[in-house]
Amino acid sequence: MNKRILVTGSSGQLGQTIQEYAYNRSDFFFDFKSSNELDITERKELYDVFQDGNYDFCINCAAYTNVERAEKQPETAFKVNAEGVKNLAELCNEHKTTLVHISTDYVFDGEKETPYTVDDLANPINEYGKSKLSGEKFVQEIIPNHYIIRTSWLYSKKYGHNFYRTILKKALAGESLHITDAQKGRPTNTEGLTKFILEEIILNKKSFGTYHFVDGGAMTWYEFAKQILEDNGLTGKVNLVLDRNYRTFAKRPKNSVLI
Repeated sequence: MNKRILVTGSSGQLGQTIQEYAYNRSDFFFDFKSSNELDITERKELYDVFQDGNYDFCINCAAYTNVERAEKQPETAFKVNAEGVKNLAELCNEHKTTLVHISTDYVFDGEKETPYTVDDLANPINEYGKSKLSGEKFVQEIIPNHYIIRTSWLYSKKYGHNFYRTILKKALAGESLHITDAQKGRPTNTEGLTKFILEEIILNKKSFGTYHFVDGGAMTWYEFAKQILEDNGLTGKVNLVLDRNYRTFAKRPKNSVLI
């Protein structure tokens, strides 16, 4: 029997990548719900969807990801990333649906000099990270059958608003690029994360728990921008400037390299 999979937040870059992948899979039945179609902060909406869904898995891509705005409006971030996730975990638990929840490198403070493992203590330094960690804790407390997948610097070359597409768009428009090297992480392509979720988690049934998934090398944002230009044959054609005066309202971890 085909595995029935609910994907929340399906209009985001990861959700759209999963949708593209789904076209080639006959062993899965997907029910894609954008945040407009299913608001995870509204328990009644979730209840109605789960009543008829009979889902084996739920991949939660729904999240509030605006780090700067979360610092100024933390209640909005916590409503989605914590309370919404709590609702989802409760409904999944009631309906015996395995929850696959996507989390972030921002649950760490960035003070460690070596890469972060799943065993390292989470200690977020901004409201976005705090809201995501709160969501993780709800998942762990409410539903035994869960996977928490932390990833970092997620990007799609095709979908959404992300660093990769922004840099490429500005470069093709001939704009100068002023990029910081104040942070180090591991860029992760949504295609790699999609395959990990569907093939390693859902098909191969890894043990329940928390995982880190990244598929790029450790680098700064400046180095990532340089790589993007190289990959697209734009090296030397764009003015790439190392910006030491990085402006951000929210504190950000200096090192969020995951392994």
